[in-house]
Amino acid sequence: MADGSGVMGVERAAPRVVVRLPTVLRPFAGGVEQVEVEVPGDGRGDGASGVTVAGVFAALELQHPALRRRLTDEQGAVRRHVNIYLGNDNIRDLSGLQTPLSEGDELLILPSVAGG
Repeated sequence: MADGSGVMGVERAAPRVVVRLPTVLRPFAGGVEQVEVEVPGDGRGDGASGVTVAGVFAALELQHPALRRRLTDEQGAVRRHVNIYLGNDNIRDLSGLQTPLSEGDELLILPSVAGG
């Protein structure tokens, strides 16, 4: 029986996305600089798999529950002082939390810096 991969008896792994954390958030993720997150999806890796930034955050919360509330507010929106980049693009300039991701993508989380 096919499993959706187009190959009989071969299962596809969930797409993996790397989340790079700033120093200030590392204590909430066991002190690590980056977290590899597996996100349920069809694994096509072409952005059409249904894997989004929101899905990565949901999976990240399962691994490190304390991170989620530091990244999103009570309504689930990205906190104003948090910037999330996919490559060189801030996800706010793309599709926000609904930005599609592919296998091997990296998200970089950076806190806003203010001062005077």
